[in-house]
Amino acid sequence: MGTLAVQFVGAGPGAADLLTVRAARLLAGADVVLYPGSYLDPKVLAHCSQTADLVDTADLDLDAITGRLVTAHRAGRAVVRLVSGDPSLYSAVFEQTRRLDAAGVPWEVTPGVPAYAAAAAVIGRELTVPLVTQSVVLTRTQAASTAMPQREALAAFAATRATLVLHLAITRIGELMAELAPEYGADCPVAVVYRASQPEELVLRGTITDIADAVEAAGLRSAAVILVGRAVADLPDPCAGESHLYDPARDRSGQG
Repeated sequence: MGTLAVQFVGAGPGAADLLTVRAARLLAGADVVLYPGSYLDPKVLAHCSQTADLVDTADLDLDAITGRLVTAHRAGRAVVRLVSGDPSLYSAVFEQTRRLDAAGVPWEVTPGVPAYAAAAAVIGRELTVPLVTQSVVLTRTQAASTAMPQREALAAFAATRATLVLHLAITRIGELMAELAPEYGADCPVAVVYRASQPEELVLRGTITDIADAVEAAGLRSAAVILVGRAVADLPDPCAGESHLYDPARDRSGQG
C-alpha cells in the first residue's frame, strides 16, 4: 500500500470495534482524517493519533472535501478519508476519486463492514436462506436525492422476492411498503435497524402492513436500514431448507 496515497477507509457501521485491523492502522498513522460526523460513533476517532487534524465533513460539499484531501496530500501529510459503512455502497468515493485523478493525487481504498451486514447481525439472521431466497438486493429510493435510473424501479426488484435491503429510505417507509405489498404479501416480515452497533441502536420488527406505524412511533428519520423478506422472519420459515454444501450425503471425494 502506498504510504503517500490518500486512503479511503470504510469506518463500518459506526462502532469503534468494528473497524478492520488495516483501518485502525491507517487511522493511527494519519496526519489528517476527514470523517462523516453525522454517522459515526465518536469513539471511532479514538483510533486516531492525538496529533492528527480531525475534520468533520458533515457541512462540506464534495469540492470542499476533495480540496482538503489534495491540499493535505501535497503538503506531504498522510491523509485518511473515513466513509461510513463500506466504500462500495453510497459513499461518494467515485466522485471524490475522480476529482483526485484530475488533480494527479493517488488514492487507495480499504473496505469496511457494510451497514446492511451489521443490521443482519443485530437481528441474528442470514439473508440468504436455502429454499427461501438466495439473492439480496441492495438499493435505495429517491426523495430529496440523486435520481434513480428508471430501470431500477422498486417494483422491478420486488418481483424477484429476494431479500430486499433499503438504504436512505426510512422517511418514505409507508409508501414503499405499499409498493412492495403486491409481490411480498402484506404479512411479509420486515426489520428496521437504526444505528446498528452504535449506542443508540434500535431494532423494530413487524410486517409490510404495520412496520411504518412502528417507525413513525419511534420517530426515526435517518441512519436506519430496512430489511424486507422471508429470510428476516423472527421464526424459521417453514419452507427453509439446508445448504447442499454441508449435506452429509454430498460427494466430497477428491477434495483436499
